[in-house]
Amino acid sequence: MLRERGLRLTPQRQLILEAVHDLGHATPEQVHTAVRERVAGVNITTVYRTLELLEELGLVNHTHLSHGSPTYHAAGEDQHVHLVCRGCGSISEVDPTVMLPVTDRLLAERAFRVDVGHVSLFGVCGQCQEVPRKEL
Repeated sequence: MLRERGLRLTPQRQLILEAVHDLGHATPEQVHTAVRERVAGVNITTVYRTLELLEELGLVNHTHLSHGSPTYHAAGEDQHVHLVCRGCGSISEVDPTVMLPVTDRLLAERAFRVDVGHVSLFGVCGQCQEVPRKEL
């Protein structure tokens, strides 16, 4: 795909794409750490630029799972809704059909199509709900 657009598949681009696939969900900083474990010379700016390019090419997607950096994952994965626990920080995925009542209503009432691949719901997971409130 890169070559079709007149771009080269550099070793850095390959490493960054592999890191996203290997990590599942990862911030640019986490990708940078994974890449630097294999090659020391890749800087964080290269990671950010490459992730943006890979997203433009449709190879990765991002979502916001916290107040910090976006989280990237491979675009080949099925779309999913992210469930983010505010207690332990765990991230789980559910089928996007769980959002159908909301997405259908927004489409009917506002002619608004939701990009479900970017939806993140924040709450408290079942395990954290079992922990007394003072410990959270």
